[in-house]
Amino acid sequence: MVVSGSQDEQLPRSGSVGRGANQQNRPNPSVLHHSGHPHLSSNGNISPVNTSLNYEPQETDFLLPNKLYSRSRLSDSMREKDVDDSGAPAETICSMLLQILVPFLLAGFGTVSAGMLLEVVQNWDVFQEITEIFILVPAVLGMKGNLEMTLASRLSTAVNAGKLDSTREKWMLIVGNLALKQLQATVLGLLASLMATVLGWMAEGKMPLHHLVLLCSTSVSTAFMASLLQGIIMVGVIIGSKRLGINPDNVATPMAASFGDLITLALLACFSQWFYSIIDLYSYVLYLVDLFFLCLIPLWVVIASKHPASHMLLRTGWEPIITAMVISSIGGLILDKTVSDPNLAGIIVYAPVITGIGGNLVSIQSSRISTNLHLYYLPGEVPEDRKSCYNPCRTFLGSGANHRSAQILLLLVMPGQLVFIHIIHLMKGGHTLPSPLFTVAFLSASLIQVFSLLCIADCMVHCLWRRGKDPDSYSIPYLTALGDLLGTALLSLAFLMLWCIGDSGSV
Repeated sequence: MVVSGSQDEQLPRSGSVGRGANQQNRPNPSVLHHSGHPHLSSNGNISPVNTSLNYEPQETDFLLPNKLYSRSRLSDSMREKDVDDSGAPAETICSMLLQILVPFLLAGFGTVSAGMLLEVVQNWDVFQEITEIFILVPAVLGMKGNLEMTLASRLSTAVNAGKLDSTREKWMLIVGNLALKQLQATVLGLLASLMATVLGWMAEGKMPLHHLVLLCSTSVSTAFMASLLQGIIMVGVIIGSKRLGINPDNVATPMAASFGDLITLALLACFSQWFYSIIDLYSYVLYLVDLFFLCLIPLWVVIASKHPASHMLLRTGWEPIITAMVISSIGGLILDKTVSDPNLAGIIVYAPVITGIGGNLVSIQSSRISTNLHLYYLPGEVPEDRKSCYNPCRTFLGSGANHRSAQILLLLVMPGQLVFIHIIHLMKGGHTLPSPLFTVAFLSASLIQVFSLLCIADCMVHCLWRRGKDPDSYSIPYLTALGDLLGTALLSLAFLMLWCIGDSGSV
């Protein structure tokens, strides 16, 4: 979600209403008094910019009549200052569920396919010889959270705030963000390979040079190509959502992950196997591949600098994605150690499912909360109930749209994972059903993971906003990385407990 750096831009008037889902929150009176909207400053924080704001920004449910929003909300918001939040036109539970459910299922099918693919490729020569690739898997797959989901969240807010109404501004914003994403993908791919090398060396006590070169070439190539393909798809989803009147906060981030895991894992497996097959005869090709992608970095810097928002992120957007990559790599180390144990090898097919679903669900909630804060609160200001000590119950207990979305997302976990477990069972032949103990253990791990992530998201997004930082650029990388770490750790623990009690129906 990008808030443009142009100082003369205004939020949409009532004739250009941003579509969205957070109508339950009334406009904060401080927004009216200050007559400003968030602006990304040169130090990476958000600062208010004075504009001639005559109408309140608003998000509407595309299923509600447009006539409800055909007039100025300025006088209404002043008269309704003391009215309960639920009094404003709100996104219905039905429309919210429908918008979330379809991309959630698509994302789930994508992660199931990725898990099945990972189970197949783990027997390839390169995965058997260079086991450090398993450390790369969560880190490279996690880049969809670092890059694609972050891009989706920024553009979703841009749509809801009316930033994509101008054709020129729209394409400057899109091209600048895509160039920034390619730059970040290249750098993160290189850092992920180095991190995998260090962790592999710490675990094994050795790291041959040709392993390092192959990891670098594979990681950079995969990150670059996957980021390019998914970035183009993501822009299409955002623009399509805007034209159809669907709230992009509900669909963009899970759609970014729908086939992201599958595409990324397929590229990772193909690149690694190809490089492994030529490393003895044409090792110089691997060095040329790395050099080629590194030489493109200045080009991406120049293009990204053309738009103020992406130019600012060139300096301030590295902290969350690099930290998230490190967290995901630790999850990769857990996966590498678990897969190396023959008794726990069955974990491989379920790992992308639990990590992917958790990241997809929490990214929706993070994007919704962030959009709400951008539209209704000045940087540094948060709702009254978020100024006191954090209480996890507040995430789920309430009548606001974001409370309802948290409830829906948590309720989707168990039926969704049951569907995905059954699909995995069918794709593996369907001869025997998963054991009841395995099903309970897997569902419990998923539920604990998503519950924890939703609570962390609620606290993190509001804390970032209170500190004047844009949650769209900071929260999703941390949350998806924590989803990778929590999901892998809880799943490994579940498989270990099942093995200890002699349950063999999980593989």
